[in-house]
Amino acid sequence: MTNQRPDSGLPSILKKLGAMTAIRDTSMVEQSLLRTLGPLLGILETAFYRIDDNGYVIRALYHARRVVEEHGSKRIVDNIEEVTNEQNVSPELRNLFDSVRLLRKSCCRKLGFDLLICYPIFGENQVLGYFVFRRDREVTPVEDAIIQGVLEVFTNYFALLDSSQRDQLTGLLNRYSLEANLDRLWNLLSAKLHVNHVGDNARVNYPESYWLCVLDVDHFKKINDTFGHVIGDEVLIMVTRLLQNTLRQSDLLYRYGGEEFVAIIAANDFEAAKEAFERTRASIEEFHFPQVGRVTISGGFSSADPSVLPQEVIHRADSALYAAKEAGRNRVFDYDTLVAQGVIKAASTGSIDLF
Repeated sequence: MTNQRPDSGLPSILKKLGAMTAIRDTSMVEQSLLRTLGPLLGILETAFYRIDDNGYVIRALYHARRVVEEHGSKRIVDNIEEVTNEQNVSPELRNLFDSVRLLRKSCCRKLGFDLLICYPIFGENQVLGYFVFRRDREVTPVEDAIIQGVLEVFTNYFALLDSSQRDQLTGLLNRYSLEANLDRLWNLLSAKLHVNHVGDNARVNYPESYWLCVLDVDHFKKINDTFGHVIGDEVLIMVTRLLQNTLRQSDLLYRYGGEEFVAIIAANDFEAAKEAFERTRASIEEFHFPQVGRVTISGGFSSADPSVLPQEVIHRADSALYAAKEAGRNRVFDYDTLVAQGVIKAASTGSIDLF
């Protein structure tokens, strides 16, 4: 890994931290962390790993800065790749993660002539992720203080930003966060299609497809009218927990508003997506809600086609949800299947020209 001269002056650090805390999107803040620490340490490659409650990687970012020479002049090319599972976590890195988690402090491992260095990222006194880089020498006390300080600012700001994007009742990400994540997800899907289109062999690890489902608690107004809003809120909280327990940690779940939720999952094909959403429906139906008894949900889902605007995909899933309600509730319908059956008409707007 090529080294650069560290830029550790106080004005530079403050400027970079100011830029980081001006961002209003959590995923972009994570990217900004890597873009901040890499140049400060004089290194060209850094990585960020976010983990779940069991210590498994659910999100990874790889930041690489390359010096490219074109027409006799040199320039730096800045690139960040995102991976959403553990496939690229080597046994050596996993072992390093375990050491950092147990010791709750930075650790390093010899890797050839270099050192692989890892710092924990804390949140609510728990290790929520890791900052990793590799270079040919140990971290100096001054550099260690810089890293610790930047990570602390990042953690505090990320927690503040994250809380502003969550629903107060359920703790789920809210509608604002959904809109921000939809744009990021569509960019990832478009990038995947572009890589496949041009035959690029770059390191990309995306699932075969994404699927978006709008879920709605059946007869929720009747629950509120019969048992009161306090019990209604308890039902929403329990529905949230059941959905979280059924979906995977890497899946995205939002409170869309009122008794509506939106789930975005990765699945290799239609059957896998249908099975996943059917499991969420069944988990609600099979649960006995205190005082209320039986509660059900209906859902409508659609393929998250990157050639279609995300708002149109939500509209398609919502159309399938409406059809599920009309058909008797407590069921999950797919938009494309309904179109093929002639139940609803295909939408003719909202396409994106990718290439």
